[in-house]
Amino acid sequence: MEKQPASLKKFGTFGGVFTPTLLTILGVIMYLRLGWVVGNAGLLGTWLIIVVSFLITLCTALSMSAITTNIRIGAGGAYAIVSQALGLEVGGSLGIPRYISQGLAVTMYIFGFREGWLGIFPDHNAFLVDIIVFGLLFTIAYISANLAIKTQFIIMGIIVLSLISIVVAAYNGIMEIPSSEALKWGSFQGSVENNFSGSNFWIVFAVFFPAATGIMAGANMSGELKDPKSSIPKGTLWAIGVSFIIYMLLAFWIARSATEEELLNNYYVMVDKAYFGPLIIAGILGATFSSALASIVGSSRILFAMGEHKVLPYSNFLKGQSPNGQPRNAMMVTGLLILTTLMLRNINAVAPLVTLFFLITYVMINIVVIIEQNLGLISYRPVFKIHRWVPWLGLISAVFAMFIINPTISLLSVMIVLMVYWYLSRQNLETPFEDVRSGLFVSFAEWAAKHTWGMKKMQQRAWKANLMVPVRDLNGLKGNFEFLRNITRPKGSIKLLGIKAFPEAEKLAGQLEGVAAAFRQKGVFSSCSVICTDQFANGINYGSQALQGAFFKPNIVFLNMQDHDNYETELRPIMKESIRLEIGILLFLSHPTAQLGQRNTINVWVSDRKGNWNLGWDIGNLDLSILVAYKLKINWGARIRLITVIEDPKEADNARNFLDSLISLARLPQTLTEVHIGAFRDIVDIAPPADLNIFGMDEDLPFEFVKEMSSKTQSSCLFVKDSGHESILA
Repeated sequence: MEKQPASLKKFGTFGGVFTPTLLTILGVIMYLRLGWVVGNAGLLGTWLIIVVSFLITLCTALSMSAITTNIRIGAGGAYAIVSQALGLEVGGSLGIPRYISQGLAVTMYIFGFREGWLGIFPDHNAFLVDIIVFGLLFTIAYISANLAIKTQFIIMGIIVLSLISIVVAAYNGIMEIPSSEALKWGSFQGSVENNFSGSNFWIVFAVFFPAATGIMAGANMSGELKDPKSSIPKGTLWAIGVSFIIYMLLAFWIARSATEEELLNNYYVMVDKAYFGPLIIAGILGATFSSALASIVGSSRILFAMGEHKVLPYSNFLKGQSPNGQPRNAMMVTGLLILTTLMLRNINAVAPLVTLFFLITYVMINIVVIIEQNLGLISYRPVFKIHRWVPWLGLISAVFAMFIINPTISLLSVMIVLMVYWYLSRQNLETPFEDVRSGLFVSFAEWAAKHTWGMKKMQQRAWKANLMVPVRDLNGLKGNFEFLRNITRPKGSIKLLGIKAFPEAEKLAGQLEGVAAAFRQKGVFSSCSVICTDQFANGINYGSQALQGAFFKPNIVFLNMQDHDNYETELRPIMKESIRLEIGILLFLSHPTAQLGQRNTINVWVSDRKGNWNLGWDIGNLDLSILVAYKLKINWGARIRLITVIEDPKEADNARNFLDSLISLARLPQTLTEVHIGAFRDIVDIAPPADLNIFGMDEDLPFEFVKEMSSKTQSSCLFVKDSGHESILA
């Protein structure tokens, strides 16, 4: 990640986190809907709604505090938190919808400001008010976050004055309704919009809950805080605590200051009941303006962070900064988004998405902490510690709130996030930091290893081709790249084991890593390591022995016979040790001119069973040969031909029946069969041509036979020895 300019203004806890968070929570709902909530739910019901709403956000704030004190959080707030834990794909799937929803939120706040303004000046042009407010917001945010913070200080002063106006009204005796009457459960009569046809607790909760969702406003400034590890927890939790007290006291004041009829019918009841009503109007305008300002500043930072991580197209443009470190390009794109949504004039249909994307963010942050807590990794040691039940409560309550507010839009929101994740997962994003996914996958692998270690060794139904490929020069490996890939694709793996004396081992290691990366890009998992020795056979055998204690170990050794290989002193000892260790063997001899031909046909030679043609589970040294042939058939689009040569003509029918039964039980449709009578070496001369001939072998396989078969078939040949743990019939 690029270093930010030295001139970038950094903010402390009060200006960078507490102020924007508090002003976003103390928004228009507090002024224009809290009275209606009290009118429907009563004071007791309203207090319960406030407690439940703030409990949901508090749990998420605690989870966020824990995770931010455990990582070096960069720009982007919640996007940065999730990305550093679960990777850029998950972070981007959250960041992109969240960025768009915050842009929509700015438009909603502008519309809210306009309604308040027209309440004072009804003759003003609504569209002109929107454009002027947008222009003012964009100018402040574009100049610098520092100016935006200073503007919010002014707005906070206005809101404080509006609250003082309410305190003075209470002091002057406006609270005339007796406590016994005010302190009651509501009748849930509904609203003017539904002709007071009734509501219920959860409908009223859904109206109020967005007021409590502003806890990310400060975290969005994470890249411009002096000490985000300290400022985000302190500023966010203090803002939640202060706003909770304000809401609880305001609910008590309005319950004792206005009748139920006034609360239900007049959204501006606070204006009427305050000591100086114009201050409440100013508070409404200030609250909507400050929320819009926090959202436009925060959303541009999310877009800038995604540009830095190359999550989006034109990322180099999006991460552009001004000389004083402001994300100017991201701000211009954000301004264009907001201006476009302003032209729609009515975004009520997508307004629920704003709240629900906030809740999805809460869900993801709690999931991050749950994963970190349960992995037990030593890297998770947050300074701000929370109990294990906190993120679980935050997760469950956030999901619950989503489906209480709007089940249909909640499902749509989740689908949007999943679609974005699907798109990003196909982009091969390069993560500039290590995330927790490696620990998650390793923990799962360890769990699987512990639970399967005691099972029987014969895992025939789960068989995959996991090759160990000895390499001492790259020429033969590169020539067999596609052949190895086609044997293992898609679920197998390739372990490249380099053998080289010490001075050249480091160079070979780098070359092998490049080949392993190429295998991975082609859909086959591959890793590599190098054993420093000039004894080729000993190096391979030591590697095979060491890997016996591993859970994920190769089950086949692939030997590519080349001209410089000494068959007796180098290859035969490897074959002998592999048989002892019960590792399958593939000995490959590429024909010097035919190579692998057109890859249309594979001959598999079945040895003469000499009277024993009964087909049981043990079919001899034939399982691995057919399994490899089948893998090549699938990946080449080729056909398999089973050939057997018998000496006794009387056994021809038994041999044919054996091959037919083998094809049926092994589920090998469209497989050809041939039964020949005579001497094996004579039949090989007249056998039907194939691009690859596969023969069985044992540890005494003579070198002369290997060369002879390649010469007689005029094809590349593969000599195979089962490990005893494969079964084509499984």
